[in-house]
Amino acid sequence: MIGLLQRVREARVDVDGRTVGAIGPGFLLLLCAERGDTDTQAQRLLAKVLKLRVFADEAGKMNRSLQDTGGGLLVVSQFTLAADTSSGNRPGFCNAAPPEEGRRLYDHFVALARAAHPQVATGEFGADMQVHLVNDGPVTIPLRIPPG
Repeated sequence: MIGLLQRVREARVDVDGRTVGAIGPGFLLLLCAERGDTDTQAQRLLAKVLKLRVFADEAGKMNRSLQDTGGGLLVVSQFTLAADTSSGNRPGFCNAAPPEEGRRLYDHFVALARAAHPQVATGEFGADMQVHLVNDGPVTIPLRIPPG
């Protein structure tokens, strides 16, 4: 699984002119399931997201996690993170999970997140979404959870 994690002051996702998910301070996670990804990878990615210490402590050092701060988590599906740009100018997406499996893993990740964290919002899987965010720092961290 691939995630692109952005520490935000606020973020929201709009679909067809309506807001479907929004948070204040916390993380925006762009999430991509790849072919062959498993539920275990989703669990490992969520554990990393919740425990990653990139929020400032009292001394201003990045030493606090999302769980420590109680911030929001906005999860947005993003199959384009699996883009293969190794040849030509048009990316290929054959590494992305097929839509049905991608949705299942996305839904599984969101269910795990909602069970483990009090403030979880989402985009809309497969929709044409407009993502609005105020990146904090900026802090943007790529995450990849390999099989195993």
